[in-house]
This record gives sequence, structure tokens and C-alpha cells, in this order.
Amino acid sequence: MSTYLEFESPIQAVVEQIEKLDQVAAEGEVDVRAAKKDLNRKLAAARKEVYGKLTAWQRVQVSRHPDRPYALKYINHLSDGTFIEMHGDRTVKDDKAMVGGFGLMDGHTVMFIGQQKGVNTKMRQYRNFGMPNPEGYRKALRLMKLAEKFNKPVITLIDTPGAFPGLEAEERGQGEAIARNLLEMSQLKVPIICVIIGEGASGGALGIGVGDKVLMLENSWYSVISPENCSTILWRTWDFKEQAAEALKLTATDMFKNGLVDGVIAEPLGGAHADHEEACKLVKETVARELAKLVKLDPEKRVEKRIAKFCRMGVVKKG
Repeated sequence: MSTYLEFESPIQAVVEQIEKLDQVAAEGEVDVRAAKKDLNRKLAAARKEVYGKLTAWQRVQVSRHPDRPYALKYINHLSDGTFIEMHGDRTVKDDKAMVGGFGLMDGHTVMFIGQQKGVNTKMRQYRNFGMPNPEGYRKALRLMKLAEKFNKPVITLIDTPGAFPGLEAEERGQGEAIARNLLEMSQLKVPIICVIIGEGASGGALGIGVGDKVLMLENSWYSVISPENCSTILWRTWDFKEQAAEALKLTATDMFKNGLVDGVIAEPLGGAHADHEEACKLVKETVARELAKLVKLDPEKRVEKRIAKFCRMGVVKKG
């Protein structure tokens, strides 16, 4: 059964009409093709109307939609089902919130790394709600270094509410693990493409987010803090999360305008959760196009451009 957000009620109403029509057709062998065609037009119009005027907070909600495709869904599509997952950081354990391994994309070997959320309650606990521990970031770095050793590009898929903030994570060096990844990724000699497919929160996202190209899906967000936590700090309550979302300028459009990401990937009408296959197709087309450009660059120049890009961020020129 599909899940609908509060502002998606016009879409839900039409979908339910279509489902009832299908039920009537199945039970009574009635020809409903004309009526269904009309309802499908209404559904497309409803999706266009709703998703054509989303607020920043609504986009945050869409990025967290439980039916939205997660990292492994994209990885399996990008790799045409050839993905071989690799495990462990060789120090502590295998972090299930961080997945990675080699796969073939259009016949070329690529290292895929992503933060994976669970598709149901049990899997959410298994994946720690997509919040990696230090060993997750160390596993990611191990895989990146392995890709560099064999001269294979790296594609990361970012979707996390943040790195795990537990005491045990801090004891094992959460901050150091993320900082180490920032340093190493900035100097990695192979092409790196980072795609924010859902939530891109704080250092948890940055830990696998330093790349030659950083792209965002249309209904994803990227910020140092979530709207709820920002509201809690400034107003001592979550009640102002909508205002916080607007002020943080965390949407893909805002991030692109401010030069903090390199591009925005369009989503299917109604969001990525409305059509997984189309969403995966759009991501693959964009990633393949950008990767084809990056592999042509000299490794040293590519690293220089990557470092220069991040060094420009936050710099303000007066006069």
C-alpha cells in the first residue's frame, strides 16, 4: 500500500478512484478504459499542481518519503545488477548503514558507495536508520583506496539524517573518521561523483560527499543541520521547522544557486517515489554523462580542480 504525505491528498484521491475503477473492471468485466484514461490525465495534472509549488519543508518531507528508492536500489540499477558488495573496515566490524562494492556501469568497473536506509521497521534497525558509525566511514575510505589502486572511478550516494551520534561512536572516533575521509577524498586520484538522493545532513553526508561533481536530486536536501534541530536551537521548539527550512536554503535549487553543488537531477512527476525505474534512469543518465567527461582529465589536474572548487565555497569578495 502506498504512503501519502499530507499535502499529497489531491493525488491520493485520484489514485483511490483509479484503484476502485480497476476493482470494478475486475469484478464485473466492465470496459473502463475511457474512464481510466480520463483519471490518469487527472492524476498527472494533480501531481503537476502539487509538485510544482513545493515549499522547502515539503521537499524535506519528500526526501524522507518511506516509498522513496534508497541507495541499493540506485546501485543495482546503475550497475545493471552486477554489484558485488564488500564488507568491513578491517578494524571493528561491518557497518550496515554504509554499503559499497564494485559493479559494472555500461561495461566499465565502478566503485559504488552509499548510505542505506531500511525499507521496513526491522530493516531500519538493521541499517541503523541510515546513520553510519565510524567504521562505516572507514569502510567507505577502504573501498575508495581500493578503487584508486585499480584506477576505478567512485560514485557515492548520500542519504542520511546524520552520522550516528551515540556515545560509542564518539568513543571510536566519529569526528576523526569523517575528517579523514574529507582529507583523503580531496586527494583521491580517480574521478569521484557524489549524488544526494535523499537527506544530506551535516558531517554524515560530507563524509562521502567530496567529489569532482556533487549532484542533488530535485527533492533532496543538503545542510549542516536539519530544520527540526535548527528550530530547536533557535526557538527551543520544533514548531518553527518550516521557517527554519526556508532560512537554511537547503533545497537543490538553493544549493545550486549558491554554488555549493554542481547540478540538479530532475525527478519523475510526483517525486522519485512515484516511479522508481524512471528515477534510477535519470540518475544513471546524468552520472554516466558526467563520468565520461571526468575520465578524460589528467588525474593531477582533476585533483587540483576538486580542491579549488571546495576552497571557493564560502569565500565572499567585497567591492
